[in-house]
Amino acid sequence: MSTVIAPTAVATTAVALGRGLQDNPVLVGGTGSPLVYLHGLSGQAWDGLLEGLSREHRVYAPAFAGADEPDELKAFDTVHDLVVYLDDVIRGLGLDTFDLVGHSFGGMLAAEYAALFPERVRKLVLIDPLGLWRDDAPVTDFIYVTPDRQAELILGEADSDAARKLLALPDEITAKNREIVRRITSMASVLHFIWPIPERGLAKRLHRIAAPTQLLWGEQDKIVPCAYARDFASAIRTSEIEIVPGASHTPQFNDPAAVLDRIQRFLAP
Repeated sequence: MSTVIAPTAVATTAVALGRGLQDNPVLVGGTGSPLVYLHGLSGQAWDGLLEGLSREHRVYAPAFAGADEPDELKAFDTVHDLVVYLDDVIRGLGLDTFDLVGHSFGGMLAAEYAALFPERVRKLVLIDPLGLWRDDAPVTDFIYVTPDRQAELILGEADSDAARKLLALPDEITAKNREIVRRITSMASVLHFIWPIPERGLAKRLHRIAAPTQLLWGEQDKIVPCAYARDFASAIRTSEIEIVPGASHTPQFNDPAAVLDRIQRFLAP
């Protein structure tokens, strides 16, 4: 008889930041050693990856500046501003040393954070991170495309049952409108820092990363090709590459069990 594992109880912790900024609504759940997760292009959410990680870690998943209130982005000119903002959030949570996992844009920020505060990150996991640029393999434009094409680029598929379920909007009109706005403002908060080209000098800072680093990449990533994994690995002194066969820019969607297993094995003490 199989054992049924109860879902993690997830709370929202509001971290006050001052300076006229909104409190950051950090999602918190699980027990164990601390782990900070920085989300990708789809916005803050407690998904299957975080649920799995929370079985062995106390997971903290902050939102990005401007995700709820776009006017807040006026206070941020550079990626460095956003990294310092995230550090304010993390310190507000009372965290000292922790594991750091980031996906896509969140992977770019996780790399920036680990370079700026190398002594605070125990282990680093970068899942298909943005942040570098190659003229021979440019990062694909995922903005000025149709919704179906955007879903295909991010998830690797747009018409499967799993993709439709993930992208479905609520039936109730108020909840539906709220979710539409959330998706728009979440994407806008990302584009503020990466449009038109997601290259902000990260390559010059990667050498500062001291944490053992796992570069986890979808083999069929149509946004950030696998070639970038080698560029990250060549610049980070202690790193390893894990390729997820057949997976997209969001390998935790395509093969959640394999991705979770690889991350947990890497993060093990």
